[in-house]
Amino acid sequence: MPESSAGAHLQDQLEVLIQDFRTSTEPPMPVFVVHAQESADDDAVAGLVRQLYTGQEAHGTRCAVVQDAYEGPTEVRRAAALVRALSDPKKWGGPRAVYRRYAFPRLRLVHAIDDAVAALGDSWPAPAPGSPEAGQDQRQLLLNQLAQQRWRPRNAARWHSGLPLFDMAHILPASLVTVLAALLARSEWYVAVGAGLVFLLLLTVLNYVLPGRAPIFLWLRRESRWFMTTTFLRAADQDEPTEVSLLRPVRSWKAIAARAYDVAEALKAGGDFHLQLCVLALREDLRDNHRRWSWDLRGFKRPRPPMLFLPHADARNGGIELIRAVSDVRSRRSELDPLLVVAAVRALDVPRLERSVVQTAPDPDPVPPKFGERLRTWYREWAHNLRAEQSPSRERSVLPWVMKIPLPHDQLGPVEERRRHLRASTRPTLARLVWALHTLVLVIAVLATGTVMRSDALHDRYCSASLLTANRDTRRATAPGGGTECIGIATDGVRFADWLPEPAPGDEVGAQTAAGEDRPWTVAELEDRIARQNADVLARHPGRYVTVVYAGPLSADPADGSSLVKGAEELAGVYLAQAVVNENSSVKLRVLIANGGVDLRHQERMAEAIAAYAAHDPTVVGVIGTGRDLKSSRATTRTLMEAGLPVVSGTNSATYLPREFANWFSLAATDEWQTRQLGLIAAQLRTPGRRQYALVLARDTARTDDLYTDEQARYGGEMLRRQGFTLLDRRRYELSGGTPELRSHAQEICRGERVPSVIYFAGRVEDVDPLMTQLGTEPGCARRPLAILTGDDLSKADFTSGGQSVAPKVTLYHAALAELEKAATGTAFYLDAAEHLPGLAGRRLRYDSPALASGQTALAHDATRALFWAATRDDRPQSRASTWVDLRNVKIEGMATGTIDFTRAPLYGDRTGHSIVLKQVRRSRDGTSEVHVLCRRTAGDTAPLTREECRIR
Repeated sequence: MPESSAGAHLQDQLEVLIQDFRTSTEPPMPVFVVHAQESADDDAVAGLVRQLYTGQEAHGTRCAVVQDAYEGPTEVRRAAALVRALSDPKKWGGPRAVYRRYAFPRLRLVHAIDDAVAALGDSWPAPAPGSPEAGQDQRQLLLNQLAQQRWRPRNAARWHSGLPLFDMAHILPASLVTVLAALLARSEWYVAVGAGLVFLLLLTVLNYVLPGRAPIFLWLRRESRWFMTTTFLRAADQDEPTEVSLLRPVRSWKAIAARAYDVAEALKAGGDFHLQLCVLALREDLRDNHRRWSWDLRGFKRPRPPMLFLPHADARNGGIELIRAVSDVRSRRSELDPLLVVAAVRALDVPRLERSVVQTAPDPDPVPPKFGERLRTWYREWAHNLRAEQSPSRERSVLPWVMKIPLPHDQLGPVEERRRHLRASTRPTLARLVWALHTLVLVIAVLATGTVMRSDALHDRYCSASLLTANRDTRRATAPGGGTECIGIATDGVRFADWLPEPAPGDEVGAQTAAGEDRPWTVAELEDRIARQNADVLARHPGRYVTVVYAGPLSADPADGSSLVKGAEELAGVYLAQAVVNENSSVKLRVLIANGGVDLRHQERMAEAIAAYAAHDPTVVGVIGTGRDLKSSRATTRTLMEAGLPVVSGTNSATYLPREFANWFSLAATDEWQTRQLGLIAAQLRTPGRRQYALVLARDTARTDDLYTDEQARYGGEMLRRQGFTLLDRRRYELSGGTPELRSHAQEICRGERVPSVIYFAGRVEDVDPLMTQLGTEPGCARRPLAILTGDDLSKADFTSGGQSVAPKVTLYHAALAELEKAATGTAFYLDAAEHLPGLAGRRLRYDSPALASGQTALAHDATRALFWAATRDDRPQSRASTWVDLRNVKIEGMATGTIDFTRAPLYGDRTGHSIVLKQVRRSRDGTSEVHVLCRRTAGDTAPLTREECRIR
């Protein structure tokens, strides 16, 4: 601490100013000039300034002290060299200084131009006639020299902390924006980081490696903006631009070049301009270093103003000229700056500072006040008179920002006895604690952890996700067998085929095929072709298309491939309809694909995704599919109805859906109507006057969502009872590892006293072979004729190629939903399929071709064509509501199953005109199965089937 009495009082005054600065009152910071009243005390005054410097450095103030003399031909030049030395951040602040070092970009820019002028030599900008430089553009010479210096002072350090000093304030944010843009586009994190690194490398090459050019983003630098906006510099040529703009780099560059040339000419001319420009730049840099509302809140983190100490301000080091320049520049500018200067001058040099605010010594008081009181009074008077002293009408001899403090000999002695010195608050500011590097590291760590956790959660929940975002139209779900399936509506490049397991080696069917070599297309091929059709529709026919959603089972079950077979065959029909429509219609068809999982177990979630998507896409006019009757079918249909979406199903035979929902349209004959037709066969199996037993054998659905089986069992039992059979108790078999447990049921059925002659089988096609195996080996049934009746699920069985078989004494009767043979002569369906479906090019297709024989593809095709017809009435795209209404006016001939006619469909009632086939399957003498069609109706034919027509063989 100061050892003299005057030093202690000065230190207290400095701390008062620091406290005011800390509390954001922005006190004016004077240039304290201390001098001895007697020349003999000059060295003591210089020592006092050094003591003040030591005390402030101990308090953590950012201090710079001038100890050396600087070279220069004039005192002004030496003062400019002094200011140049102050542009080194190491000159400011010792180990106790808080926050990071100062930056002086504006002052360095002035030095860069000064160095460029010096490098061009004495002949610039007026070279001697006949010299090589005489014919050159002098402005361009200056710009070339600045480019070689990278617009930095010559011999300035280019490396700091291992990083090149080249516009990192702009290059790094630009690279970060690139990374964020890639992440928001749902790219993988390594793609985003790679894009940012490539962009960073490119900008680095453009900015640093290429020689002889100005740095990239020069016009965005803060020193360039100051350079162009400060009123201290004279305006550039009126023909040149005078402002910088973020979006106009070329114009901004021309403005900077013009201003640099003007400043260089002024620097070359010499005079006070150079020193004052340096002081102005230093002042603006210090203001910026203490700007509170900056991105890093640095002004709040630096609560003590910077201080410059001049123990010997004289002509040798230019200190006196510096003091004069500081006062002059402050008088010309209207903003306050934080620099506080404490200088000591010799008593003989005081007149060089002209007169100050304290013009004459006050009259002596009866009791002279102490020095500390006088010092505070002088400061109040100086601050009070500051505004008037800066008036342009005042004499030029006034230095209004200089506060001279004469020090009597008695105040330079030992310090007065006192308990403690004043010290401004040392409590860390809130900004330093909250908005600091350690806080940033903590926040980054928390954000990084949260981002990783969120990314993991997004990847665990959604099918397509990046680091920050996800496609919320599809979600992950657990598949049978412990795998993962993708549920929802596919948008933005999502492919359900990507979630199907790879086929095992030697597996001819494969996980992604429809059903082996007879159905050569894969789900992946169909999705790709639909995507190409959609892209063409959006690109070439905006506003002239409608969108339908296919909703089906597009997930694989390792234990049962029939669900994926159904989905692949239906999807093929939807794509075929899209290809034909887009080839022949002015209004185009866009198809979106939705997956409800294996056997549509997640169809409620799928319906919610479809409804959510349709809410913001008015082109979606309806849904195709939902082809399984499940316990969730009511909720699914209700969700779609509330979204205003009609549903046209090809294969869902639920009886209750058309009776309960006005938006439900199906091509499939209902379960109740099917069993009534099967009753024509059951009547022929009944011997009048004789008790005959019948049995309903159904799959257990207690732990499943299956409702089709329950409906088949219920309606089948009612039909048998109406035909006069004595019904035995209904039996339900369970599945174990995907295989039906039928052995115990076969034993009880065949070995009992009441052996049924007719069994209504309410099961799935995959359970037929195990059932036939048990009935063919059980003694009570193996040699006794037995008839089995069942519903339309058996239409997927392949009896002709050996896929399924029947027991020797068993005759199987089943219904099928698609009558293809009779309708084949009036449709172009098979020609279109050979042309458009993958893997069928060059084949001659028929109604019994294995790829199409099940009818799933035909029904999906017809359903899509019917919905498109309703959505494009009068050859214009219709709204969703209009499509729903127009569906009841649909009547289309020439379809794969006949005539699709909804005109006779009553609201909340059963319609007629379904396609239906009743088939008989028997064992032939060579052990194969023979299939006979008993009777049939194409779609649109409302004539009822008769017993005579359906006579069994």
